[in-house]
Amino acid sequence: MDPKEIAKRTGETAKLYFSTVRDEDKPYNLWRHFDKDLAKDMSLYITGQMYARKKIPHTTRQLITVAALTVLSKPDELKLHTHAALNVGCTREEIAEVIFQTSIYGGVPAANTALSVLKEVLEERGEA
Repeated sequence: MDPKEIAKRTGETAKLYFSTVRDEDKPYNLWRHFDKDLAKDMSLYITGQMYARKKIPHTTRQLITVAALTVLSKPDELKLHTHAALNVGCTREEIAEVIFQTSIYGGVPAANTALSVLKEVLEERGEA
């Protein structure tokens, strides 16, 4: 794919997913602090190529991501993708249901952590 097209898709997808995330909470800005070139490469690949794929809808992609991050108990990354899930049109009920479903595989403590993240994000957005 043309590098200019990847850069365009990166910007569009980043805006779609993470427009409601504070700049200081975006991993890209953390990466840049340590290595600007690598940060750019990672962003182009993750956001411009993986997240921008058209194989499944963004809502499905984000619900899968919420499930994986819940089971792995990765609350910081889950917070980003809870914003992304809401930004692409997932409902709070859908996100909560995905989290509840993962309790079978990741355990109730992981699900409780994820539900706390969902509650925090909804409060930040004024949607609690």
